[in-house]
Amino acid sequence: MSGDLKWNKIFGAGLATVLVILGVNQVSGFIYSGKPPEKMGYFIDAPEEAAGGAAEVELPPDWGTVLPVADMTVGERAFARCVACHTINQGGADGIGPNLYGVVGGPMLHSAGFDYSPALREHAAQNPTWTYDELDQFITAPSRHVRGTKMSFAGIRNTEERVALIAYLRSQGSGGYAIPAPDPSRQPGAEEETPAEGEAVEGEGLDQTPDEGVAAQPDEEATSPAQPAATSSPQN
Repeated sequence: MSGDLKWNKIFGAGLATVLVILGVNQVSGFIYSGKPPEKMGYFIDAPEEAAGGAAEVELPPDWGTVLPVADMTVGERAFARCVACHTINQGGADGIGPNLYGVVGGPMLHSAGFDYSPALREHAAQNPTWTYDELDQFITAPSRHVRGTKMSFAGIRNTEERVALIAYLRSQGSGGYAIPAPDPSRQPGAEEETPAEGEAVEGEGLDQTPDEGVAAQPDEEATSPAQPAATSSPQN
């Protein structure tokens, strides 16, 4: 009988220990419970910078300067990307794209038998000629310049290579399309000549009225009131 009581005490002590552990666990979980954050991580309040900083203004090529010195070898190599879709020999057949002989300075829809996309036809209604600028913008990114064009070519971002390609295209049946004179407004540094909005221009503000309360100093050679100054006659 005493042995049974001994084991009962042992089991009771063990059970009490388990209950105490479970109770402590539940109580501590209740005390120290916390809600998960709605957003993971920590917010750092830092001013946002403009993506990529201030966009650098890229001037269009000065054709009168760059075309005469363009490397035809580079241009011919660049045209190797186009031969899968275009021919450039005189009388050459259209392929996936139209024949490009004489394209520079020619009509945008220059190949009469080619089925141009509706997007290019619409663009040609406003820009009927493949000018140097039109070719440059189209070759840079065809799908951006003419939205909806069927031409899947990604474009040539390198300006030197693009200019060389246009020079090569011009040498294939478009030699009669004149190269314009150099344009200083398209040369590097030209955009710096125009003062920014609000920037003072040299010579401005010289004839402004003196600040209120400040006495104006008389000119040493002021015109006499009895003898008004003669106005200069306009030059032809």
